[in-house]
Amino acid sequence: MVKAHGNLVGSDNIKAGYVVVLFAASVLYIISCAPGPVWQDSGVIQYRVLQNDIEGRLGLALSHPLFYMLAIAVKYIFPGGFGYEVNIMTAVISAVAVANLFLLLRLWLGSGLAALVGALTLGLSHTFWRHAAIPETYNLVVALLLFELIMLLQYSKTGRTVYLYLLSLVNGLAIANHMLASLAFVCYLVLVVVLAVKKKVGGKDLALMALLWVIGALPYEYLIVKNVLHTGEFWPTVASAVFGASWRNDVLNVSLSGRIVKENFMWMALNFPTPNVLLLFVGLLGLYKVSPRRWFANVLLGLLILFFVFAFRYTVVDRYAFFIPSYCIISMLIGVGASRVLNSKHGNKLGCLVVALAFVTVPVYTAAPTIARKLGIISGRERQIPYRDDYVYFLRPWRTGYKGPEKFAEEILGMVEPGAIVYADTTTAPPLLNTQQIKRMRPDVKIISNIGSGEGTPEFNEMTIEQLLSEKAVYVVSATPRYCPAYLLERYDFVKTGPIYRVIQRQ
Repeated sequence: MVKAHGNLVGSDNIKAGYVVVLFAASVLYIISCAPGPVWQDSGVIQYRVLQNDIEGRLGLALSHPLFYMLAIAVKYIFPGGFGYEVNIMTAVISAVAVANLFLLLRLWLGSGLAALVGALTLGLSHTFWRHAAIPETYNLVVALLLFELIMLLQYSKTGRTVYLYLLSLVNGLAIANHMLASLAFVCYLVLVVVLAVKKKVGGKDLALMALLWVIGALPYEYLIVKNVLHTGEFWPTVASAVFGASWRNDVLNVSLSGRIVKENFMWMALNFPTPNVLLLFVGLLGLYKVSPRRWFANVLLGLLILFFVFAFRYTVVDRYAFFIPSYCIISMLIGVGASRVLNSKHGNKLGCLVVALAFVTVPVYTAAPTIARKLGIISGRERQIPYRDDYVYFLRPWRTGYKGPEKFAEEILGMVEPGAIVYADTTTAPPLLNTQQIKRMRPDVKIISNIGSGEGTPEFNEMTIEQLLSEKAVYVVSATPRYCPAYLLERYDFVKTGPIYRVIQRQ
């Protein structure tokens, strides 16, 4: 029965199947990705790459040096249209993740069709797809995690410790990309300890695994050592490496509000709006029956629980992105459930239906902005960003042809007076800074933000604002709390000028 469903596009060749999935996913994500500058944290990524900055200024936990090393290399290999190259790099990394999931399930279950269902489930899920269309680090987390699990699967089948060596190296690299990988590290560490107790691995194996892990994590270790030497402070540097500059309370949070729980379930529903989600429960029930070793199933469940619980009680605004690794494991289990259904008595009749249902997400995401707008689900937001329809922006994962950030930046830089000052928040500053530098546009205009500023930017604070207003035109992108300094809101008036606000003396 496995043979009957082992083919993908007419071939039982695993390598060919991998290449087909990789190519198809790459095409989808390259078409879907943003064509240039982007908003918010993704725009900060573009800005850091432009500055060759592998450390950032938000604490070591948010440095993600491996991702930036790759992105900076891509920038130099494909120069000329910065922003788009980094977006494409993320698209290709995301395609590798989808292809890795296909490969893992194909090697594990022997069914190309079940592997395709699992890969489609992840690849067409909302949050993963959205982060394939903009420069972000989370899908690289998944690509490396799936490579680790492929190595773990191969070890479970063959008992060859070389796969544990490779697992250790890749997990080190994953740590150098994002501290989310430390959750997987905990699972692997427990497994290795159990294997050592059972004498499945020896002292030399443990030493080599530790060495390879250290080698893989070198980019991150370099930043930690560099900061210790620079500041002379060990524990504060460790805290920065674990929590970032100011996220200790979010990382260690153990409380939940009704709003957070409601939002979390809404995000999960948005990622799996297909009847195929029922295959998750089939996969969970049959997991131990199809696992090559019982401990392999234990590791998968451990990963699912750790990633899911971490994201569920996290309190940062963009915590929806931290669910991506758990969505990966869920997609894998849906693939396992598909395999069991396809191997049932009615498997031949259900095969095409299950694959077709994986594509239901596309029309759902197409219709979602219209439905949400009628229901007023995200209405009443504090502000509206120019050239951005929040319903479309948040509910459709693709960014094909979307040039809102670039239009926003070009309009502002084209309209303000010579030597003007523009204060921008972390959402709107990146396209301004990136467009100004990439296009060499209006270097006389000074962008003030907490993510970076150009050369010759004046000191901008409560003590200097009066002097600046007497000499220059001063603007803010948003005249609302949280996005504008409190001393400006308290002491000055604002005049709407194009998409921004000019600061004037209060009458």
